[in-house]
Amino acid sequence: MSLLDRLFGQKADALSSVPDIKFGRYSDSYKENANQEDWNAALAAFEEGHYLASYRHFFAYLRDESENNVQIREEPGRLEFTLCQGSRRITGFATRKKLKAEAKIARTHALKVGFMRRLIEKNFELKYSRFALDPDEQLTIVFDTYTLDGSPYKLYHALREVALQADKQDDLLLEEFQALEPVDTAHLDDLPPAEKEVKYNFLHQQIRSVLREIDQGSLQAYQYPGGISYLLLALIYKLDYLLKPEGYTMETLERLNRLFFSSEQRNVIEKNQLLTRELGKLIERPKADFFREMYRVKSTFGITTPVSHDRVVGFVDGELHNMDWYQENGYETIALAVPNYIVGYSLFNYALPRPDRDLFHLYFQVVESQYFKDLGFPVDYYEPSTGKFNRKAIRKALDYIADANEAHFPRLHPRPNQLAFDNLPDFARSYLLMVRNLDMTKVG
Repeated sequence: MSLLDRLFGQKADALSSVPDIKFGRYSDSYKENANQEDWNAALAAFEEGHYLASYRHFFAYLRDESENNVQIREEPGRLEFTLCQGSRRITGFATRKKLKAEAKIARTHALKVGFMRRLIEKNFELKYSRFALDPDEQLTIVFDTYTLDGSPYKLYHALREVALQADKQDDLLLEEFQALEPVDTAHLDDLPPAEKEVKYNFLHQQIRSVLREIDQGSLQAYQYPGGISYLLLALIYKLDYLLKPEGYTMETLERLNRLFFSSEQRNVIEKNQLLTRELGKLIERPKADFFREMYRVKSTFGITTPVSHDRVVGFVDGELHNMDWYQENGYETIALAVPNYIVGYSLFNYALPRPDRDLFHLYFQVVESQYFKDLGFPVDYYEPSTGKFNRKAIRKALDYIADANEAHFPRLHPRPNQLAFDNLPDFARSYLLMVRNLDMTKVG
């Protein structure tokens, strides 16, 4: 079921003008009952030595109908498969004795020391697969195993490694090494030019706004580094979720997240300076480079960690009160960055329960309503120029989320009467408290 269907239920037909735009990171944790049945059947068939039958069920388990991400073709004694993961395709075959999978990354006409050394070093980090050069001078990542040792558990982790490494390394290598050429790109769907333009403008506007607040705002960066950190991290996670970038931009946002939370001996002020410099570099890149990274992809494996609603509750309890001082002292931009950070961090790192994910998406539709309006979404939840909320639309969206998730979360009853509509920081605080207090008991 699509996010649009979950948000608007049967009303989705009336919103035929809603653009088909994806947000956030893919997660493979939302499996249907049929997928779980295929997983159990794959395990049973493997134990009985029926390897091809096991693999048939295994790939059915991986298939996401909404993504159309997995294709298989069977011949006598042989099964061929294709998986999609971002910009890469993983292709392979299985027989009764062997399974092999590979993904093409880039083509080279000369073996340069730079990228060859990079990939050799990567090989020492990999657990199941390896980077290699095929007869057509294409850099590939390969995994193979005898079926006797190729249980569904091993296949899942091995193919996940191949898929995630291939998806990440292709854009990074092409960005850094001019001797490499793209390969296997026919399956990628380019985004419409208008959507690219909106996303490009949003990236620049948001980064410039935060950098201006740090440079010219009344909050001293050295006196209150924690507030600056909230601004920067909230920006990173918001860009990741709303833009859904690929390639260099995606890797930069991931790298900044790693750098800030690393155990390296840097204080908060130094980390803030590092994030500020790197974000500045993002808006210095040529527009054409950013546009090349804007394409629609399908995925099979997620990189976020599945969590329960309790993790959301604990995170809200641990962070939300940090906005109090900033709001009480007139730093509303910093105050709003705290709930933005909570929502963005959760969507960046976790595969949330579906109701939480839907509710956090709605949160962004409210606080970033102009962006959604620029993308062509018809429902306007907040008007920045007047500070007015569309309370009726927000209540309807909450009702639709509850109705769409009722089968598995029957006690989910968002209470819009708990929301404050005086200003964005008050709304954000009350919204997260409303989400925090929901009963997410799951059935079925």
